[in-house]
Amino acid sequence: MNRAILEALVAARDKGLSVVLATRLDTGEEHLIDVRAAPKTAIGEAARVAATRDKSAPVEIDGAPWFLNVFNSPPTLYIVGAVHIAQPLSQMAALAGFEVTVIDPRTAFATNERFPQLHLITAWPDEALADLPMDHRTAVVTLTHDPKLDDPALIAALRSDAFYVGALGSKKTHAARIERLKAAGFDDAAIERIHGPVGLNIGAVSPAEIPVSILGQIVERMRKPDAA
Repeated sequence: MNRAILEALVAARDKGLSVVLATRLDTGEEHLIDVRAAPKTAIGEAARVAATRDKSAPVEIDGAPWFLNVFNSPPTLYIVGAVHIAQPLSQMAALAGFEVTVIDPRTAFATNERFPQLHLITAWPDEALADLPMDHRTAVVTLTHDPKLDDPALIAALRSDAFYVGALGSKKTHAARIERLKAAGFDDAAIERIHGPVGLNIGAVSPAEIPVSILGQIVERMRKPDAA
């Protein structure tokens, strides 16, 4: 690796960018590819796929041997609402490799006893999220059913590059939420980013099953970003 590429790699990682170092194995040729601005070429597409899978691997591109070395920051999940569903969801997400933060100003709910070994923030969501990084490796889920807590979090998420935004609630609750967000100035394209009601349609009903559907949808969106 030459010095210029090493310095660019360090700078990219400091900024939390997803990059892929593509090295041609027979010649030593190197390219550092910013995944979000990957060229529409065979090597650019291969780099995007490798980054989406979080998997470094040798590949053959146009008949030449390459090694794609993926440099991704860990995915993060911000859970707004320290409710019952948040407990198994936070544990499942942590096991799946997410850096999890639970946000709830209600200190009776957001306790270390209920969320051991997790990052807890007992502040209002808009204040908390203003101080947290929110990029293309970030997922945000609101669980409280309380517009005073959920709406500010959704507004912050929609103004960010978060790859996933989800909100718990019935279709009626989500319809009312949409009207409030439109009144706040968001158009249909922005609001369509919200997965609401949240989660895959697997028939989940219990506080343990619902987090399975939510995390499944988050992972699907992360691994298959072009899926509907």
